[in-house]
Amino acid sequence: MRFARPVLFLLLLFPLWASAQAPERLRMLEMPDTLHAARFWTCVSGGTLIYSGVSYGLWQAWYKGFDLGPFHFFNDFGEWEHIDKAGHLFTAYHEAQWVFGGARWTGMQRRKALWTGVAVGSGLQLTIEVMDGFSEKWGFSVPDFAANTLGVSLFAVQELLWEEQRAQLKLSPSPNHYPSMPITSLDGMQQTNLSDRVAELYGTGFFESFLKDYNAQTYWLSVNPAAFFTDTPKWLPAWLNVALGYGAGNLFGGYANAWPSEEPAYLLSDAVYPRYRQYYLSLDVDLRRIPVKSRFVKFLFGVVNFIKIPAPALEINSLGTVRFHPLFW
Repeated sequence: MRFARPVLFLLLLFPLWASAQAPERLRMLEMPDTLHAARFWTCVSGGTLIYSGVSYGLWQAWYKGFDLGPFHFFNDFGEWEHIDKAGHLFTAYHEAQWVFGGARWTGMQRRKALWTGVAVGSGLQLTIEVMDGFSEKWGFSVPDFAANTLGVSLFAVQELLWEEQRAQLKLSPSPNHYPSMPITSLDGMQQTNLSDRVAELYGTGFFESFLKDYNAQTYWLSVNPAAFFTDTPKWLPAWLNVALGYGAGNLFGGYANAWPSEEPAYLLSDAVYPRYRQYYLSLDVDLRRIPVKSRFVKFLFGVVNFIKIPAPALEINSLGTVRFHPLFW
């Protein structure tokens, strides 16, 4: 999952570059009425090359360094307070949506583009799960597969029902600052600190944190109320969404704040660093519903629409605390 997101941006932007090379006078962001052969084959060949290259590179850089074995299954349900499953759900949903958009850009019929998005979105995630299945350290995760399937299904069902996405999955990254508090090992012989543990788990810098830090990720189901009205009330903006969010805090290990997982040498006190879940209610903006004339601006709005817009939010967490955030990012 962590490696899939940057690739998706390449896949999304690739047709934009390809269209500029086409000799036809069709405008770059204009949807053709019929299948545009140059766009179609450029997307197919480019997408195939990118997929093959990234899959090979991922295998060489990540899986080849670990012991391999027969294909097997792995149950990681409950790990990371389900934030990783929310990430799978989010990624698969947007893979299907973005591939659908790319297919429509080639002039493909809407229904065919839908199933193309579902197939490619599922296939991208399945590639990683299969690789996991041959790794002794992990395995084919049935919960991950279920989250992936739910993600593409959320996109497909809405497209079949309404030919639009009235409920979208979004993400808001909130970089955390971790103290360099010393942590002594259980046997009292070694010492580390929390910031080193975070760097080991989640890396350093904003980009790595954006991709890896489960404490910094909040996932949202952003629903557009106006889309459910036949005659939208004047007081209800067409672009205004209501968003339900989910996050977690104090995650410094998969199931517990102890590491290494096999034979823990360090253990964080639950009294000081209790693991907890966060539930949010907030407002959001569906950028694609903001009326603009420029195709390029519409394109940009579509690209960044997976990010939850900062807004006031009400938080209820599993520690029993209720908090109001004047502006939650």
